[in-house]
Amino acid sequence: MRAGRLAATGLLLALGLWLSPLAPQPAAAASAAEIDVQVVAALNRFDQEVPAGRELLAKAKGVLVFPKVIKAGFGIGGEYGEGALRIGGRSVGYYNLISASIGLQLGAQSRAELILFMTDAALERFQSSDGWEAGVDGSVALVTTGIAGEIDTNTINQPVIGFVFGEEGLMANLSLEGAKISKLDK
Repeated sequence: MRAGRLAATGLLLALGLWLSPLAPQPAAAASAAEIDVQVVAALNRFDQEVPAGRELLAKAKGVLVFPKVIKAGFGIGGEYGEGALRIGGRSVGYYNLISASIGLQLGAQSRAELILFMTDAALERFQSSDGWEAGVDGSVALVTTGIAGEIDTNTINQPVIGFVFGEEGLMANLSLEGAKISKLDK
């Protein structure tokens, strides 16, 4: 029994050390200018990878862009990313995304995420929140694209629409549910 507990403690310690680069660290936080450069690059990549999303992006009242979300897990997982809320083509606020999970998971991944606020009410709810959690404070309709890049039309009429793209790494999970989004002081 004691050996099992010791092994579990060692595993958790190793996982903590492995995931520590994902934890928010003020000294390593990107500046507003750095985030803006990454956001523009992510929007350009989105335009290339999801051309059918251009029309939705143009209609959005606001778009929250997380250019690089790092996700890793070994039984216990977590993800972290920094991004900007853009309205009218300019950044109006900076945010971080963080989540933790427990379950069958193994691997690491980097990806970009866009959350489009399609109505003024949805955008206002997000901006007035102290910390917004996908699936709790607002449901995010995750858009899936077909082989030819077409968009699933069942999701385009939702007030909040999410895109995940540019995945790199070996971890399959496209859910945005449970991700906590908080405003950064920039």
